[in-house]
Amino acid sequence: MSGLTGVNISVIAKEQRLEQRFFYCPKCGGKLSYRYREGDRPRLTCSACRYILYENPVVGVAAIVLNPRNQILLGRRVGGKYAGLWCIPCGYVEYDEDVYQAVRREFKEETNLDIEPLGVYTVQSNFHDPEKHTVGIWFWARVTGGELRAGDDLDRAGYFDLYNPPPLAFPTDRVVIERLGDDIKKRVLTARAGLY
Repeated sequence: MSGLTGVNISVIAKEQRLEQRFFYCPKCGGKLSYRYREGDRPRLTCSACRYILYENPVVGVAAIVLNPRNQILLGRRVGGKYAGLWCIPCGYVEYDEDVYQAVRREFKEETNLDIEPLGVYTVQSNFHDPEKHTVGIWFWARVTGGELRAGDDLDRAGYFDLYNPPPLAFPTDRVVIERLGDDIKKRVLTARAGLY
């Protein structure tokens, strides 16, 4: 097989767990369907203009803020399927922002605190929402101003023990918090991150 073809695409899509979410071309309005080009994976392709709609992950950012007792700042989410569960304050990068602007903005919206991002702690793929694959960037951050007050997607915010967090909304936050606790036990973080 060479070029674009529609043969057995539904089987390939199911094998790769592709579920079609978009049906019309953003360029011309033509019908989108999964097409296979040899050597590549099935891609949503317009039947009229052959435009390929790449389904790329969305970028999210989160800020890790610790107090002097190595407790982590978390917020409790409101609304949606994660209501009542806690998370590291986070949000999405807007198209016209860099990741540092985004983490400052999102943290301010959710906690009313100004922060200085100190560097990247970790980058993880998030598959917890089947509708939206995200790549998350967790930054070290230091509070530079403001008064802690939950806002935007949160109804509460506070500091919690790394080894006994409240029920968490996102599985990846659990991974990050567990790793953070392990790193602190090994005493490798404070100097590297310049936190204190």
